[in-house]
Amino acid sequence: MADETRAPEQQAAPSAAPSERPRSEGRPGGDRPRFGGGGRGPGGPPREGGGRKFFRRKKVCKFCVERIEDINYKDYRLLGQFVAESGKIVPRRLTGVCAPHQHRLSSAIKQARNIALLPFAGRAS
Repeated sequence: MADETRAPEQQAAPSAAPSERPRSEGRPGGDRPRFGGGGRGPGGPPREGGGRKFFRRKKVCKFCVERIEDINYKDYRLLGQFVAESGKIVPRRLTGVCAPHQHRLSSAIKQARNIALLPFAGRAS
C-alpha cells in the first residue's frame, strides 16, 4: 500500500530472487557453508551412511530414582558429587538432575558453602 503512494522514482527496486543471487554473497568463506557440511574434515569427501552411530543413554535424575525427598545441606558427600573441582555447581545438562531437584541442590550447595562444608573455589594450581 505504501509503495503505491510513492512516486515511481522513489519505489524500491525489486530484489534479486534467492536462486539468481550468487552463492558466495553474504558468506565470508565463499561457497562452503560455515557450519555443518557433513564431511570428514576440511576438503574431505562427504561421509556416507556407513559410520557407527553414537548412542547416548538418557540421563535420569538421581534424586528421583533413589527417591531422595529432601536434599540436606549437611550431606556434603552427596553435594560434593555435583560440584566440579573448580568449585562450580555442575549444570543439569551434564548431571541429568531434574529442574526441581537442581533448584534444591543448588540452594543446599550454597548453604553448605556458607558454613564451610564445601569450598567456594577449587584448589589453585
